[in-house]
Amino acid sequence: MRDWIRLENGQLQVPSQPTIPYIEGDGVGKDIWKTAQAVMDAAVEKVYKGKRRINWLEVLAGEKAQLALGTSLPDDTLAVIKNALVAIKGPLNTPVGEGQRSLNVALRQQLDLYACVRPISYVEGVPSPLKHPEKTEITIFRENTEDIYAGIEWEAGSAEVKEVIDFLTERMAVEQIRFPETSAIGIKPISREGSERLIRSAIDYALSQGLQKVTLVHKGNIQKFTEGGFRKWGYQLAKDEYGTALANGDLVIDDVIADNFLQQILLSPEKFQVVALTNLNGDYASDALAAQVGGIGIAPGANINYQTGHAIFEATHGTAPDIAGKNLANPCSLLLSSAMMFDYIGWSEVGELIKLAIRETIKSQKMTQDFAGQLGIASLSTTAFGQALIHLINGSD
Repeated sequence: MRDWIRLENGQLQVPSQPTIPYIEGDGVGKDIWKTAQAVMDAAVEKVYKGKRRINWLEVLAGEKAQLALGTSLPDDTLAVIKNALVAIKGPLNTPVGEGQRSLNVALRQQLDLYACVRPISYVEGVPSPLKHPEKTEITIFRENTEDIYAGIEWEAGSAEVKEVIDFLTERMAVEQIRFPETSAIGIKPISREGSERLIRSAIDYALSQGLQKVTLVHKGNIQKFTEGGFRKWGYQLAKDEYGTALANGDLVIDDVIADNFLQQILLSPEKFQVVALTNLNGDYASDALAAQVGGIGIAPGANINYQTGHAIFEATHGTAPDIAGKNLANPCSLLLSSAMMFDYIGWSEVGELIKLAIRETIKSQKMTQDFAGQLGIASLSTTAFGQALIHLINGSD
């Protein structure tokens, strides 16, 4: 009998033994999932001493699903995740330039997971290119379903793109397509509704965490109606729905041009707390910020619909096929994402214990080869790193 998490009256109802689906992932997914699951189970057991536990349910996606079922994203996988509300996944592979859409994007759009949430903070001991990586303490809210990721585009030279270009030039009097005979065309939809729900989530998060500042990141100086709309709608939403918080100083809304933001996070990252971005800008910024604190190997992420309760927590890095199956991969991104998941379902003590174990283990210079190699010290395998975490978890008070 599967015991699903439910949403009732806007609140998650979490049973003591919830069934949570997981997607192992491609490439290093098999390596990191096995280790991460052992660490998560150990943390749950330590905190709740058998009174609560997770019933893990594997669902297929990516290469494993393709081999078994002939499709990389089976309908059954989507149906199970819809029922379960909360799921967690490893990295999934999408070939570049071969016409296949990203499975990650497909999951987000199919489940309308409109907020990509990535808290970026430094873990002492992780090698970083910055002199003061500890100044970077920023939570990203990236719009997840619109922008160029809507996937509306036509290939250069196709009959369809000629039809689109003819419409633009003849019916809409567009003159800015410099090379119409060889241009591919893409459409960038950004809506008021999509922008508002993302920005509202960012503001609610900031207020719930006792943070004051939410920054809207955009390219509205050039794209005045799409990116500019995102900025305008954000300010209006804050004024209409958070007037009291603005008036008493609990909330401050400002904005910054996207390219300037990428400069400022290097020069003065402490100026930012919570940032709300459109989809493409959020993609760039999330990886850039992760690099400041050591890379996406230690960056957690979640894709959430705060209205329906659906959420998928994920490893934010790629599949790393060059080290897949070699027991070398760093499981921290998946583990820190699991800490977000436990916090989301109200099991915050478990998430805190996992984060503590990671901090203390890395601080003692026990780490996988991605970090150890930069420091010139001996490295641990994926499995050995997980065992070090479990040892610390079991020994914690």
